Amino acid sequence: MKLLRIFLFFPVFLMLSSTSLSAQSKADSVLDGVVAIVGGNVILKSDIEAQYIQIRAQGNIQGTATNLKCQILESLLFQKLLLHQSQIDSITVTDAQVEVEMDRRMRYFLSQAGTPERLEEHFGKSLVEIKNELRSVIQEQMLTEQAQQKITKDVAITPAEVKSFFRKMPKDSIPLVSAEIELGMIVKQPVIGEEEKQAAINKLKEFKVRTTKGDDFSTLAVLYSEDPGSSKQGGELGMFKRGDMRPEFEATAFKLKPGEISDVVETEDGFHLIQMIERRGEYINVRHILIQPKVSPVNLNKAKVFLDSVSNLIIKKQITFEEAVIRFSDDPSKINGGMMINNVTGNSRFEMGQLDPKIFFVADKLKVGDISAPVLTTDRGKQDYRIYFLKARSNPHKANLEEDYSRIQQLALDKKKTEVINEWITSRINSTFIKIMDNYRNCPLQRKWLKD
Repeated sequence: MKLLRIFLFFPVFLMLSSTSLSAQSKADSVLDGVVAIVGGNVILKSDIEAQYIQIRAQGNIQGTATNLKCQILESLLFQKLLLHQSQIDSITVTDAQVEVEMDRRMRYFLSQAGTPERLEEHFGKSLVEIKNELRSVIQEQMLTEQAQQKITKDVAITPAEVKSFFRKMPKDSIPLVSAEIELGMIVKQPVIGEEEKQAAINKLKEFKVRTTKGDDFSTLAVLYSEDPGSSKQGGELGMFKRGDMRPEFEATAFKLKPGEISDVVETEDGFHLIQMIERRGEYINVRHILIQPKVSPVNLNKAKVFLDSVSNLIIKKQITFEEAVIRFSDDPSKINGGMMINNVTGNSRFEMGQLDPKIFFVADKLKVGDISAPVLTTDRGKQDYRIYFLKARSNPHKANLEEDYSRIQQLALDKKKTEVINEWITSRINSTFIKIMDNYRNCPLQRKWLKD
């Protein structure tokens, strides 16, 4: 099982750093040289050194440097074996798909760095150079991910297998489950008046006039756009296809010509000006400026008072929380009975540390069955009031089938997938040209990659 975990771990933090470090490493001739060949795919010593440097920088080294480099080599052998399989199966990814994924990751890196200048300073490269280095790395990873998914796509687990897996687990291997809560909420979105909407529209119309007089759209986006995810990039959203954005946004954006600026467009996020950058097949890239109409203090207070009354109805048992959700909540979660869903696990249980700090301090004071006072929340620039309902709270405990079936089911499924992958590796090693050069032939590899 260790081999699979190593492969899945490395790409998470090496998307950007390994490309930069690899380029830096290759500049040193001591680090250059072919370490292994899998099919027609080469592993360079600089690839191993780049990953080793990154792990060392994070303080994650366990064991000797030599052993860690051997583990990295085995991870890369697996990756190249998957890449070779993707070539055999004629798996492809389009340039547009690579661009979309690259833009998504770049937005993440930029959010972590804070500004484009800090990102460029950290890696000693321009954003264009960073993107150019990322392309081949992302394409290879997308191919290997698809190959791995194809191998395990038919793997399923039955309830009997889950029970058998749990019974065979050594007692000291049963995971400890932290204290968890299940939290519901009722959301009241304050009414936005026509006056506030018109103020936002007028502001965008003014920006469009300014562009006709020579002002740069991207500069206006940096200065005034209320979309924190794109404003730092001059409003640029990156390549996307139909179905990725709000319908009203797409309906206008896909009709624009390069350089053209739209009229004001309204979506549930607010009001937008959109400028087309480029079209590439079914994908487009645009800039936008988002202005969100502000809620008047009067309407904001009305939302708070309304939820106070709803809370009192529930406390007095004149209505159940579930009934109140259906009747009064403005949030899409009402289809789940108002229960908040944990994006990490896909269910309604949260460890306290997984909650937003503002929600944590509210929930931590509640007893099971309690309703909170209305809480002012700002989400994606929009203000609303919410009341929270604590449905359940569990104490820390060792996992069991009654309370933690989905968690144990996932562990059993992961184990089964690992076994399928391991069987696949063994069969493919025997039918694939693999050569490991002398300096790494003595590595204590888990698999018999050496065939001579």
